Amino acid sequence: MTKFWKQTDYKAGFEYARMVTAHYSKSFYISARMLPLERRWATFALYGFCRYTDNLIDNPRQRSTEDLMDEVHFMEREIKRAYRSGESEHPVLQPFIVAAKKYGIPREYPLELLKGVVMDINKNRYETFDELYLFAYRVAGVVGVMMTHVLGYTDDAAFEYAENLGVAMQLTNILRDVKEDKDMGRIYLPLEDLRRFGVSEQDIFDENMNTRMHKLMRYQIKRAHSYYDSAEHGIPMLERKAQFAIYASATIYRGILRKIEAAEMNPFLGRVFVSQMKKIGILIKELARTRLAPQPRLPLSQSVES
Repeated sequence: MTKFWKQTDYKAGFEYARMVTAHYSKSFYISARMLPLERRWATFALYGFCRYTDNLIDNPRQRSTEDLMDEVHFMEREIKRAYRSGESEHPVLQPFIVAAKKYGIPREYPLELLKGVVMDINKNRYETFDELYLFAYRVAGVVGVMMTHVLGYTDDAAFEYAENLGVAMQLTNILRDVKEDKDMGRIYLPLEDLRRFGVSEQDIFDENMNTRMHKLMRYQIKRAHSYYDSAEHGIPMLERKAQFAIYASATIYRGILRKIEAAEMNPFLGRVFVSQMKKIGILIKELARTRLAPQPRLPLSQSVES
């Protein structure tokens, strides 16, 4: 029987998803290439769909809010149709729906991801952490849950931990991008936390790195670390051959958090990042540890990530 990514009707769509993955994330692409063959191609399909939805916000072109909402609503309708029929001619949804059906990804998750896009279109402030958590869950937590379906798991509890990891990564993005976001008029840090630490919105717009801002950032970083700590318990619940990819992703993203800490919590010094060579090194290390020479792993909180 022809493999699903090689079937005549789907081959071009899966190849497109592979190229999108290679274009936008070289380290993730390398990681996906090391997965078992079927899960590899399903991962490309999932990444292609998630990247497309991210780009509605990250690359809005010259489109108005109304235009962007029209795109989102079209995708919502097409996802619902695709789940009913099992097919789509949309170049991104075509491979995604094949993978979603094969690995049992419920319809609610891609729809939740689109709800996150709608939040990002319509909101540029979050009053409470609960509000921010909902956003982080929708744009990142559900991605972790969908990936868990694709990678395989041995315990249903893995889904909760996958959500925690997605939220941890999104909180890391927010802390890394405080400067870029405020330049676009956005503040993702919960306003209740700003008030708690005596930081005004103007302090952020003026890049006023005072003691109060330092304490606010320390608090947010500690919160993000707590989600990484929780998420780590779920990685051993994944299929053995896929664990390396999630360990590596968690270590790389937590490395960004470490770099913010090393910069004295100052988010206004410029975007921090983990180098491509460092990412590949982490990936190879985790691959060797989990597949070639399994051994106890240091907790992420004790790993060297800088």
